[in-house]
Amino acid sequence: MPFRYTLRQLEYFVAVGKAGSIAGASEKLNVSSPSISAAIAQLETEFGITLFVREHARGVSLTKAGHKFMERTEFVLREADLLATLAGDLAGNVQGILSLGCLVSFAQIIVPRLRRDFEDSHPAVRIEQRELDQAAIFSQLRQAELDIALSYDLDIPADLDFLPLHELPPYVVLAKDHPLARQSSLSVTDLRDHPMVLLDLPFSADYFLSFFRQANIKPNIAERTRDMSVMRSLVGNGFGFSIANIRPTNMLSPDGRGLVFVPLTSRVRPLRLGILKARSDNDTSTVTAFIAHCRDSFAARRLPGL
Repeated sequence: MPFRYTLRQLEYFVAVGKAGSIAGASEKLNVSSPSISAAIAQLETEFGITLFVREHARGVSLTKAGHKFMERTEFVLREADLLATLAGDLAGNVQGILSLGCLVSFAQIIVPRLRRDFEDSHPAVRIEQRELDQAAIFSQLRQAELDIALSYDLDIPADLDFLPLHELPPYVVLAKDHPLARQSSLSVTDLRDHPMVLLDLPFSADYFLSFFRQANIKPNIAERTRDMSVMRSLVGNGFGFSIANIRPTNMLSPDGRGLVFVPLTSRVRPLRLGILKARSDNDTSTVTAFIAHCRDSFAARRLPGL
């Protein structure tokens, strides 16, 4: 005889297990405590197991069977969500959760506006964003932990697709009072004798240093950081110049120091900012809609830092 239960009962059970009390689950779900108690009792009766130990002073705690039951219940609920997402996609609906990765060096400038506009246009979608370095983006796309990512065309592996959105030439980032700050453009040779603050991220650092290798110049690396904001503050406080391909909306470091962005000339290639995704011919409607949104936003230059 098949078991008879509802997904709603399973949701109530998980909520109680995580809250440690029926009252806590009731408050979180905005459902009455008697309704939740009845759902738990029905599950226990249907499956013939005790899920919780009732402790008047401390609420409830999961039994050994309850712990195992909860692990499988969470799996069932995740699968039910995926089924609903699949049904929506088959119907052409733009909905559900979109896991978005973004290169940490420009996530703070690009992602919030891009996400806000997309979620306003598609209220049934919720974007979960992750700020990552290039290596982590590759890994999480391959493991399907990300649906899509925004990054640069740096050493893209053959099993991932890169869809270019915008070309970004490199700039030399300088303190406002740096001796080179008044130049209209700079070459790598101009930077030879000046200390450098290297944005030391995987793949990005190699890109920046390639400019010097091409010119047979050894850069004077005085500071290294993996944080874009720290880099700008170090530059603003006179620790050296740096190189970046995206500019903030104001010419100040995070601690309020004046910055100048001077185009870097010589034979240096620009970076292309674009979309990274796993190679597939079966993108969901939500992924397809987000790609179109990105293309429209970049083409219209609605985003800061470009």
